[in-house]
Amino acid sequence: MERIELADHDVVGVRADNPGPLTLSGTNTWIVGSHPAWLIDPGPALGAHLQALADELRRRGGLGGIALTHDHVDHSEALAPLRDRFPEAPVAAARGDVETQLSDGDRFGPLEALALPGHAPDHLVYLSGRVGFSGDAVLGAGSVFVAADPGALAGYLEGLRRLRDRAPELLCPGHGPVIEDPRAKIDEYLAHRLERERRLVEALARGGRTVEQLLDAAWSEIDPRLRPVAAITLAAHLDKLEAEGGLPADVERPDLSGSFPSP
Repeated sequence: MERIELADHDVVGVRADNPGPLTLSGTNTWIVGSHPAWLIDPGPALGAHLQALADELRRRGGLGGIALTHDHVDHSEALAPLRDRFPEAPVAAARGDVETQLSDGDRFGPLEALALPGHAPDHLVYLSGRVGFSGDAVLGAGSVFVAADPGALAGYLEGLRRLRDRAPELLCPGHGPVIEDPRAKIDEYLAHRLERERRLVEALARGGRTVEQLLDAAWSEIDPRLRPVAAITLAAHLDKLEAEGGLPADVERPDLSGSFPSP
């Protein structure tokens, strides 16, 4: 269990002990303000993590509300047990059985929602003062997978540019360390995604058509454990190329019949 103190911004993070290839060093839960405090992403339902959150919230004068960046299990599993401890706290998210459904520009306590789909169709980033809470849209290390939803990749790139334009001084991600130069990190993310697309287009021009050929060409350096996740992002890239009229008709598509990969 790790506590991350951002005293100048009245923000504290509690990192869950659920490390892995997708969660990096663990899922970060962020707590903003005090009397009451506002919590972003409860994280996994681990006893020690829940206790650390409850202790921090009580030190800060109670819980005003819970906001989800998105509903993937590594960010939302602790929602129900946390609400058992703080039953009066409302929950806000872009979808689901919540008290407040948020759209782009909506406010929830001190938080402003910025729609940034791509990793998930319901993904929101939250802004509070000079700090952004980026969930899985921007990580403290590495890159994220983009879901194969209609328009997901184009929406993700546009959302990154909008977040960059808001110019937060810090980004508090869902996994990994605090990002102290958000503009540089977002530029890195945009360049990374466009480089993947360049490698993919070159592979298609050379006659690559199977999923394995395209993964070998554009995701050759990744951890083999992440290859199924890369296939999800490959599907999103192929959808974007198809929408732009740049995809050959005989390209094999990844089989996405399985569920969201477990963290």
